[in-house]
Parts: sequence; structure tokens; C-alpha cells
Amino acid sequence: MTEVEWIREDIARVKVPLPFPLRWVNSYLIRGRAGYTLIDPGLHTEESKALWKRALQELAIHFTDIEQIVLTHHHPDHYGLAGWVQEQSGAPVWLSPEGSLQVEAMWKGDGPTNQETVRLFLLHGLEPALKPDMERHLAGFLPQVIPHPLQLQLLDRSQMLKMGDHSWAMVHTPGHAWGHTVFYNEERQELFVGDHVLPRITPNISYIPGTDSNPLQSYLSSLEGMGKFDGYTVYPGHRDPFRHLGDRVQGIKLHHEERLEQMLKQIKEPLSVYALCQAIFGVQLSTHQLRFALAETLAHMIYLQQSGKAVLLEEDEVLRYQSAH
Repeated sequence: MTEVEWIREDIARVKVPLPFPLRWVNSYLIRGRAGYTLIDPGLHTEESKALWKRALQELAIHFTDIEQIVLTHHHPDHYGLAGWVQEQSGAPVWLSPEGSLQVEAMWKGDGPTNQETVRLFLLHGLEPALKPDMERHLAGFLPQVIPHPLQLQLLDRSQMLKMGDHSWAMVHTPGHAWGHTVFYNEERQELFVGDHVLPRITPNISYIPGTDSNPLQSYLSSLEGMGKFDGYTVYPGHRDPFRHLGDRVQGIKLHHEERLEQMLKQIKEPLSVYALCQAIFGVQLSTHQLRFALAETLAHMIYLQQSGKAVLLEEDEVLRYQSAH
């Protein structure tokens, strides 16, 4: 795997390693006369830090050449190294206002959102014996996002953001993450899309307590807005840059339509989200995979409930869903 490459004359891609199946996250360096913009530096691990030192040496860039760090969203594989890179470079870190709130709720203090997530999973049928593993799993991300940036600069999506020698417009694309932001330049026909649209896999759409009340609806709505960028070169957070965005958007929409139909067939009789998750995704899941699968199953059930196709039954201590017809 080529870890570092110039993908055009002023954009370099750095593949920052991840200790889970995605294998790496794409970080991008945009060169300008005043220095470099770094988009999504990756997860904070010793392997990632060593990779950045090698990558910058290979590119003949110093940490102090980085003038700003821009984050598409707050997830740890994108946000995690932001504070460390800031320590090396002195560069400001930019994130959406919604993402900044999530950093506070998930990665600081006792992580109230993570605690609420475990309570929610238990309410939706997670076996109590799995609670300690889930708590440890969520707490395990904390070392991978520390140190935090000293201060986050909040993106104003109504304005343009200078990255390199060009100005980039921003679009709010919620669904995968609350506050997820993509950056585009109409003249260059280029789009930094983060995890909103990925070329080979469908982004995880999770329900997170205290944020978006219907993340799948938000995702499908913001996905619809991507049609105007068909023909652009798309720089995703995972896998390789691609074009034909319109075809990929249609493929992802079809995936969710099929998944919703599959789930509706499963809930002709009442099922907890945990039981439904096992029916759809199987029982041989790691704790990491189970967390994503549970939160995604719940997001789909909320979508079906709010669209009138499923009902939520509160008959005992475990909540269940059933098809409305």
C-alpha cells in the first residue's frame, strides 16, 4: 500500500492506519503559498504518529508548514490526531459547531453521551451481560482522541473557507455524523466529502442520543443534495478518490431502501432492536461491530416509525418494534 502520494499538483493523500477493518483513513494536504491545509489527520495511535513523521519527511514538509487543520466531522478516526498535530504545528483546528458539541459530550469528562448510548442499547434489548464490554469499548476511544486541540475554531458554513490558494464552499451533510461538513470548489470541480459518500461501502448511519432525532432521514435528504456535484472529482475519507458521484448516490439510496424492506419483513412480529440486529447482521460480531450494527438498526427503526411504517411497543422493560401493517 502506498502510504503517501500526490494525487494532483497541490493535493497529497496520506493513508493513516486504523486498527479496525477499514484499515486506513484518508488525510489530505492542500498546498498553498501560505502553507498547507490538513484535512482529517486520523486516529491518535503510535503507529499513526510515526506514519505522519515519515509522510512529511517524504513530502519535504515540516509540521510548522501546516497552517490549519480542517475536520469534516468529529469521529475519532478523523478528529483523533488533531490535538497532537496542533502541538507540533501550532495550527488552528476547524470543526462544525455541532461537531464541537459532540466532542464535549463524547470525548471529554465522563463521556455522558457514551453512557447514555449503553443505557439506550439495554433498553432496546442488549443482553445485560454484554454491558461491561460495550462500556469498555466506548471508553477505549478516549486515548485515541487525546490530546484535544486547545481550542476549536467553529466553521461558518455560510462563508467560504480558504484552503490552499483557493476558496471552498461548505455544505452541511448530516446523517453519518451530526454536523458533518463537505467542502467543494466549483471552478476546480472538486469535493472533499469526508464519510458522507464512500466509493465501495455505505457509511454507517447511527442513532446517537441527544443529537439528530432521525439520522437516516437526515442522511437521505443530504445525500439528495449531492446530485449537483456529479462529474466532480470526489476525495473520500476512506478508499480511493472517484468520479460518477450520481451513480454512487443512487447505489447508496438503493441499499437503504432494500435494508428497510428487509427489516420490515423481520418485524411482522414484535422484535427488539438487538434481536433485529442479530437477524440482519448475524451473531458473530465483535463489540466494535455490534455497536455500529445496533446504532444503525435503531436509526432504521426510528426512520420506519416516523414514516408510519412501524410502531414502537413499550409493553415491558425492553422496547420492541412491529410493522404497522
